[in-house]
Amino acid sequence: MAAYRIDRHSGVATYVQIVQQTKQALRLGLLRPGDRLPTAREVVEATAINPNTVLKAYRELEREGLVEARRGLGTFVRRSLGATPADDSPLRAGLGAWAAEAREAGLDREDVAALFAAVLDEVFPAPDGPSDHPDHTSNPSSPDNPSNPSNPSSKPALQGGDPS
Repeated sequence: MAAYRIDRHSGVATYVQIVQQTKQALRLGLLRPGDRLPTAREVVEATAINPNTVLKAYRELEREGLVEARRGLGTFVRRSLGATPADDSPLRAGLGAWAAEAREAGLDREDVAALFAAVLDEVFPAPDGPSDHPDHTSNPSSPDNPSNPSNPSSKPALQGGDPS
């Protein structure tokens, strides 16, 4: 089963947080095609948010072609995103070692996020400048980006699990 973490103090709309966390889980391989998302009722019980908020997030994900609702069965992942390296990949291990080295050098989360964002912008320049897309994936230092290392809830909040 999957679980969402809602940060009520982030300034990011709750439905956007659900969309962002689902996309992050898809990028990281925590959710795969065929996996079932939690029902709106399950999310409401776990997070105490309005069911319409969950449904709005799921509709947005469906509109983007990432999930599909199956009447009476639930909402299922249709496709994955990106090709993020697995937990045991050399790229992830190297990034982990780099982050540990940055910490040892005295950098805090915000310093690391700023440095990473600067390097990311150099290596992957935006064709028309910064994106104003609501998931802020082109700006990892954005405070409302769930993958921002300076965001206290930057760990993948959605945990993939048995789709049953």
